[in-house]
Amino acid sequence: MMATVPMPPPLPVRNGIGPTRLRVPTTGPWSTIAEFVVARFDHLDPDDLHRRFDAGEIVAADGHPVRVDTPLGTHHFIWYYRDLPVEDPVPFHEEILHIDDDLVVVDKPHFLPTTPGGRYLRESALVRLRVRLGNPDLTPIHRLDRATAGLVMFSARPDTRGAYQSLFEKRQVTKVYEAVSALPPGWDPTAPALSGQSFPVLYRNHIRSRRGELRVVVDAAAEPNAETRIDLLGAGTSRSGRTVLHTILHPHTGRMHQLRVHLAALGAGILGDRWYPNLLSEEADDHSLPLQLLARELEFTDPLSGAARHFVTGRTLSEVPVRMARS
Repeated sequence: MMATVPMPPPLPVRNGIGPTRLRVPTTGPWSTIAEFVVARFDHLDPDDLHRRFDAGEIVAADGHPVRVDTPLGTHHFIWYYRDLPVEDPVPFHEEILHIDDDLVVVDKPHFLPTTPGGRYLRESALVRLRVRLGNPDLTPIHRLDRATAGLVMFSARPDTRGAYQSLFEKRQVTKVYEAVSALPPGWDPTAPALSGQSFPVLYRNHIRSRRGELRVVVDAAAEPNAETRIDLLGAGTSRSGRTVLHTILHPHTGRMHQLRVHLAALGAGILGDRWYPNLLSEEADDHSLPLQLLARELEFTDPLSGAARHFVTGRTLSEVPVRMARS
């Protein structure tokens, strides 16, 4: 089966942010595309939307403006630039660990999204880096959750992007993470185990993400599609006085929220996680306790040069044990 080639946008990246694509129905109760757009965005001022059509700010796949009177069914997609919301700056900054003509590797802080989404557009690693490096072609090769800190790789140019993406598709990238959890009840330092399993723990289950939902779904009846090996780094007390478990994680697959789900299922939910095992109410970010999950290492053979690549984060987790538990 041939891979689907992404549809190239007819508008360039502007101020680090690419245009938004909207699918337009071919039939419906609207006589024009503009009528559909006004109905689709009924929270916006119709006069301002009409102004944007008249100004040529909304275009079709060939880059030509879509007019107010363009009939419904003329185009399947339209492109436009989103109005940028007022964003509170994320007070933490990404660090560039490596840069060449093809690859950029960044050490991302907690609370910074990898890509624009929701209320974060300019305050994302991608947009910040596009502006900082003056490279509108910069594209993430993989992603980290906004709450997770650590290593993220970006493609610097389209001609070589597929070579790096194929590394992840073929599972040819070794990824290592660290996590800190509350010490599970009944912890025995003389026989350390999670949910009755001695270390190293190999955990598998079936994880499925559903469009529009924050959390993934675990299907206990389905064949496992997610696998993580969990090793013990230590247990003890953190600087803040929390009794904690420090683990190192080796994901063999890359499912959405996999590490968070697996540790929660083993009774060692990650400190600072407001989604697993229980979805808590949305609150302002607590910078005093970021999610204690860190993408620590990336290792692979460079598909262009054949050189061995090994990147290590410079960040640490704030709740690692500083006093070890005693038997």
